[in-house]
Amino acid sequence: MSVAAVIDSELQKLLPSELQAGKPQERGPRSLFGEILDWMLAPLLLLWPMSIAVTYLVAQSIANAPFDRGLENNVQAIAQQVRIQGENVSLSLPHSAKQILQADENDRIYFQVLDQRGYLIAGDKDLPIPGLDDVTQIGVVTYRDAKINGEKIRIASTLLPQNPNLDANTILVQVAETLDKRSQLANEIIKGVILPQFIILPIVVVLVWFGLTRGLAPLHALQNHIRNRHVEDTSPIEEKAAPQEIMPLISSFNGVLFQLEDSVNAQKRFIADAAHQLKTPLAGLQMQAELAQRESNPEELKRSLEQIADSSNRAARLVQQLLSLARMENTTNLSDRAKIDLNIAAQEATKNWLNAAWSKQIDLGCHTHEYAVHIMGNAVMMRELFNNLIDNAIKYTPIGGHVTVEVKRASRPGFIEIEVKDTGPGIPVEERTRVLERFYRILGSDVEGSGLGLAIVKEIATQHGGRIEILDHAQENQSHPSGTCIRVTLPADAK
Repeated sequence: MSVAAVIDSELQKLLPSELQAGKPQERGPRSLFGEILDWMLAPLLLLWPMSIAVTYLVAQSIANAPFDRGLENNVQAIAQQVRIQGENVSLSLPHSAKQILQADENDRIYFQVLDQRGYLIAGDKDLPIPGLDDVTQIGVVTYRDAKINGEKIRIASTLLPQNPNLDANTILVQVAETLDKRSQLANEIIKGVILPQFIILPIVVVLVWFGLTRGLAPLHALQNHIRNRHVEDTSPIEEKAAPQEIMPLISSFNGVLFQLEDSVNAQKRFIADAAHQLKTPLAGLQMQAELAQRESNPEELKRSLEQIADSSNRAARLVQQLLSLARMENTTNLSDRAKIDLNIAAQEATKNWLNAAWSKQIDLGCHTHEYAVHIMGNAVMMRELFNNLIDNAIKYTPIGGHVTVEVKRASRPGFIEIEVKDTGPGIPVEERTRVLERFYRILGSDVEGSGLGLAIVKEIATQHGGRIEILDHAQENQSHPSGTCIRVTLPADAK
């Protein structure tokens, strides 16, 4: 998959998905457009019914207030017309007052006056009297809701003392009216509030939709820009042109692009170096094969075949190192981790190189200790580490020299050291960092090699959380003052 395709697939998760007619949609990641639209419109649509309910309650409260004041005025007007003479109570209403109480187009008005014994003095006998739960006080107008003949009414009532010096005997004065005018006023208020909302709400939805579309337009532009990029284009994406909210995302993508570019460049360098390194032994093989074809002398033919076999071995070893290095560099985590006994691994690797050491009359030995030295790692990688260390030491050790492999506990608790010491010419201090690079070889060295051995060892040590050091190896009774000690420090198995 190309770089543009990877980034485009990630941005698709942030952009609205288009529905295809007639095709069932698979359950996938939510679009950013739909997510924002839901969080904006869903609360609005949920709060709208609540707003209507609150508006209705407020409208009823507003409608009740003026009509309650009208009832209060009527109660006080009737109370002022009550006449008390001893035990006798009477009500004398002017003709104009009677007309006001009876001539209402929308609501029917009731009134009632009862003495202290509950006898009707005047008014409507069907008007309900206050119950035990209804609070009535002398001189104070109170309100309550009730029904008369199955119709809801609003009642205002007050008590009058029959004897000003004695509050025990009281007179009840009540005025009630039906609720048609109140309902009509409440409905008019609700209509005045709700009807504009029916017009405003669709406009709000359209504006929100348009605003989200405009707000996500830079994402569409960025998506198209990435989609149109060339498959090999790993240049960073321009962050300034993107919205501020997605700049961290673009920055992260640019970081991935930088790493990808480094990886691609490393692969290109690796391929170029590998081709260059393989060209020499392959050319030698071709030349030696051509010479062997022209040879008629059996001895010379045998010598040519030996050279061909030697060149083939070198080429095979180079290919193996190239593959090992490529495998190590492309491994992001250690797979097939297992507990490895480094004493056994060192002994087996040393045995495999005895023939190569004897061919140069080199004393190859392995020094292990009685205590266990275990690590958690990849067995194949550790075998490759030992092979490259021993191979490198044998190549640079002169005939009759010594190579020693040793595994021991490090002075630092929790770590193990692998040391391969030789009696070769040593590595100058200024070259010790560079010899760990791929394909680097010290100038003036006449030893055949690819320059990959120590690079592979470094990569394996890094993969296992360790490090590699190049030290001097002091020699006794030797013409050279020192050889080389390659030390690899690895974390020990804690179990």
